[in-house]
Amino acid sequence: MTITATAPRAASYRGRLRWWTELPLIAIIYGLYSAGRLLVRGDVDDAVGHGVDILHFEQWLHLDPEGWFNQLFTDHAFLGVPADFAYASLHYIVTPTILVWLWRRRPTHYRVARTWLLISTLIGLIGFTTLPTAPPRLIGGHGFIDTMQQYGSYGWWGGDASAPRGMGHLTNQYAAMPSLHVGWSLWCGIMLWRYGRNWFVRTLGVIYPLMTALVVMGTANHYLLDAAAGVAVMGLGFLLAKPALRVVDKLHNRYGRVLHDGSADGASHEVASHKVPAQRPTSPQDAPAAAVDGDRAEGDRAESGDGRPAGEHAGRGRMS
Repeated sequence: MTITATAPRAASYRGRLRWWTELPLIAIIYGLYSAGRLLVRGDVDDAVGHGVDILHFEQWLHLDPEGWFNQLFTDHAFLGVPADFAYASLHYIVTPTILVWLWRRRPTHYRVARTWLLISTLIGLIGFTTLPTAPPRLIGGHGFIDTMQQYGSYGWWGGDASAPRGMGHLTNQYAAMPSLHVGWSLWCGIMLWRYGRNWFVRTLGVIYPLMTALVVMGTANHYLLDAAAGVAVMGLGFLLAKPALRVVDKLHNRYGRVLHDGSADGASHEVASHKVPAQRPTSPQDAPAAAVDGDRAEGDRAESGDGRPAGEHAGRGRMS
């Protein structure tokens, strides 16, 4: 009963979601994110200082696992190489795949989920702008090793984060806070857990964000607090998603109706001019008159000889 009842609703909702509007919207937001990371580089000394401050704060809290994970990945290539591949590629593959999956399989939930992801991404861009932060691999004297550079011969990346070799100038390496790798993976995990239909998909929803958090720390690209900030950004995006959609819908209803009414004025006037006046219901007192009129019309049809009222012939004669 549930599938039967919700299938028409889902089909109707998907009909209002057009790929040629959704894809450019997501591309624009991602373009703003990428351009922001590229343009808002900040001062290198400030970025390194912010990174050192974060590390010292974690050490003061006795919550600084980055060094241990980084040592583990640099000592064991069978851990470090897959981690580098995961860091360099999965967020470009998994996140869009889940967006498409939601659009195809869960259209009634897609719009809120997409808005949640986009708002969180823009909040992350604000974080990169206001707090440029060097990742652990770019602060010297603390024993961190850049695994992307160490295992660069295994993949397409060089020593500039996950950028392809020779294209490091196209990325901002001082955008560690917050970690959107962790934020996006958390969003993906929640989508898989909430809308997955079997235990395997839901298990992936738990493993993926946890694995991503270990990868970003083990490759010396993020601090633990960066990962925590990525989670906080997604939480804030979740709280803002539905209010933002209500504002968008209100604006659409207001201005969309104005545009629609303006374009339909001519058509509405034309339809109004051809409206058939509503017939007044006959009362019991009018019944005899109605019967007489009916008999008179029947006689006119008989006199016309072709089944049409005689008045119609007269009218046509006057027209000619």
